Amino acid sequence: MMKELLRSIPPIHELQNQSTFIQLSKKYDVDKTVMTSILRMAIEGLRNKIIAGDLKSSDITSTIWDQTEQILNRKNKPRLLPVINATGTILHTNLGRARLSREAIDRVVEVASNYSNLEFEFDTGKRGSRHDIVEDLIKEVTGAEAAMVVNNNAAAVYFILNAFGKGKEVIVSRGQLVEIGGSFRISSIMEESGAKLVEVGTTNKTHLKDYKEALSDDTAMVLKVHTSNFKVVGFTQTVSTEQLVELKELKENLIVYEDLGSGVLFDFTEAGIGEEPVVQNVLETGVDIVSFSGDKLLGGPQAGIIAGKKQYIDKLKKHQLARVLRLDKMSFAALEATLQAYANKKAKDIPTVRDMLISVEEVRERAIIFLDSVTSFTMFNWELVEVESMVGGGTMPEVKISSIAVRVNADNLSSQTLADGLRKGTPSVVVRLQDQHVILDFRTITQGEVPKMVEAFRKMELTYRD
Repeated sequence: MMKELLRSIPPIHELQNQSTFIQLSKKYDVDKTVMTSILRMAIEGLRNKIIAGDLKSSDITSTIWDQTEQILNRKNKPRLLPVINATGTILHTNLGRARLSREAIDRVVEVASNYSNLEFEFDTGKRGSRHDIVEDLIKEVTGAEAAMVVNNNAAAVYFILNAFGKGKEVIVSRGQLVEIGGSFRISSIMEESGAKLVEVGTTNKTHLKDYKEALSDDTAMVLKVHTSNFKVVGFTQTVSTEQLVELKELKENLIVYEDLGSGVLFDFTEAGIGEEPVVQNVLETGVDIVSFSGDKLLGGPQAGIIAGKKQYIDKLKKHQLARVLRLDKMSFAALEATLQAYANKKAKDIPTVRDMLISVEEVRERAIIFLDSVTSFTMFNWELVEVESMVGGGTMPEVKISSIAVRVNADNLSSQTLADGLRKGTPSVVVRLQDQHVILDFRTITQGEVPKMVEAFRKMELTYRD
């Protein structure tokens, strides 16, 4: 039977002469060469199904065309799609971290739609530097002497270590040799940069004397890494940035660099949220260089922001890696708009800041609007519940923010099946599973997304209602 089915597959040239070939080519706007290539893929897939005994239909030609159209659909469907984040994790690493503000989005569209002065000076008509686009803004909001931007903070760490520590010793506390997302370790980044890692102290305790004893003629830098993705509690001791800056009196040309990780320009402690150090305050200690992310607590695009003393930033700007790690025009546009919000005291317009600060009452209002819209969906059971949201993105690991959610159960569906269906639907809704229930945390669901959530559940009811 298998051999008969394989022999019944029409040759390519016969399929090319069928009207369906031309119809699909026109429908999906592909030429004969592309269409033929996709047709071959469909036939190969059919052969594999026949050999595996998985063929459900004996109409070979019809199956080939069905498979061909499925491939064409997948080929034309975007891979990067919007998602409704109902998990309550504000900076969800797997879901793209920070949402951009409306102003940042508009700037990206404007810059992407036109030519721009990315590396062009209006005054002289000559080539300019992309470093100039946001440097003044970074200086304004951080108080730094100078600044520049690379494509992410891991790149910034590598860049700084390579530029100032290659072939030399860099001292770091054992308690700060962290692993960030995607299994990237600070120790590995240091090794790749060419810097010689000198570990001091222990996992839970490091003293100033440990740094002093490790200083040598080969020491180029003291690195402090803010452990934003975990917290050690109990019998602990760390050395402050102010104390590390004092080491500069013991070693000429010693650079003190602090990797702040997330990077905070808005003081969330004033709202009782976390203990993240504010970039401005860290720079006031006299530290030489800091670096931090653009797409975490800052609330902007992916970027690695480097700020500090002009003599070091100037050297970085001239380094060959500056070109390798540079930011693109769209990210610059989004970053500029985000930084302008801070400069204009409008940080609460940035979605990340807004979502962390909105009151429980505001979140409750969104949830109630949603519940009022789904009362006709009888296969679901709804309950308004108090929950705790997470900041996420490798930041504020112990911080929980009070929130309101809707707990959902569905008739004849497990919570996992319901979660899977919502995730795979259009729009895709990613939920939180907790105690065998689907949880929709409305802290991370905007008011504009509520109608889309309603539509997602409408489709679920149409699919699964008996």
